[in-house]
Amino acid sequence: MPTRKRGDDNIRKLTKVGKQSIAVTLPIEMIRELGWREKQKVVVKRIAGGLVVRDWRNKK
Repeated sequence: MPTRKRGDDNIRKLTKVGKQSIAVTLPIEMIRELGWREKQKVVVKRIAGGLVVRDWRNKK
């Protein structure tokens, strides 16, 4: 497997899951820093130019 260039650590591809969903993998380092776990619920919010992913319990 080829190694990534410096600075490309956070570049991710969208992957088709099933017939109607798209998934993106997140860097494990970021997940660990946030204290998130597998199967944890998150909220995805649309903003200008992108998306925000937050813990569903966070009211902000």
